[in-house]
Amino acid sequence: MRDALGRYGTVVVLGGGSDIGKATARLLSARGSTLVLAARRPDELLDDAAALRAAGASAVEVVPFDALDTESHPRFVRDLFDRFGDVDLVLLAFGVLGDQEASEKDVAAALEVARTNYVGAVSVLIPVASRLREQGHGAIAVLSSVAGERGRRSNFVYGSAKAGLDVFCQGLADRLHGDGVRLLVVRPGFVRSKMTVNLKAAPLSTTPESVARATLEGLDRGANVVWVPGSLRWVMSGLRHLPRPIFRRLSI
Repeated sequence: MRDALGRYGTVVVLGGGSDIGKATARLLSARGSTLVLAARRPDELLDDAAALRAAGASAVEVVPFDALDTESHPRFVRDLFDRFGDVDLVLLAFGVLGDQEASEKDVAAALEVARTNYVGAVSVLIPVASRLREQGHGAIAVLSSVAGERGRRSNFVYGSAKAGLDVFCQGLADRLHGDGVRLLVVRPGFVRSKMTVNLKAAPLSTTPESVARATLEGLDRGANVVWVPGSLRWVMSGLRHLPRPIFRRLSI
């Protein structure tokens, strides 16, 4: 539960090795939170954990988590809450962009994008939400994407997975309303990170640090959705309502 000074006690970062996950953890360490970094390769986060402790985190633990290993998710969540007790915030920051061209040629490549970004997220969010409801308080922040706002030829495999996750989280947020648990959907645009290092930055691109700040600010004010940057809300609203014959002419 967030205290009077705006601090979250125990925070779980699913995707603790992602750039956005790390940036958010750094901000939370300054608030004195206990951080649990969950990642596929936890051994690679030991230096990050030490830096977070030095930056002010009350404690930092690193645990293994694989978004694709959906059968393990109920046990993972159970063990997590049993070990750390009440959890005040769960940040879902994992995901893969994939390669659109490869996904159109290789079913396995397309399915990995879908399973990681949508199936893996749903698989872990359901038991997380259940445990938070049982404890009667807590918050969830989920990294969605503006790519889910409308299918585009350049990234419709990734975009469709994020669209499914976004709708799932909207419904889950309404389901949790009144149970003491809040859910924030975060919709960044192009984020300059290791996931996009080989891509040309799009207009209104942002950084992991900006996404992290917007996420915590959204949680602090009780928002349901935040856009990063905020101007993308209006840009995407315009794109969403463009007639299809016009939309198809755009090189996006």
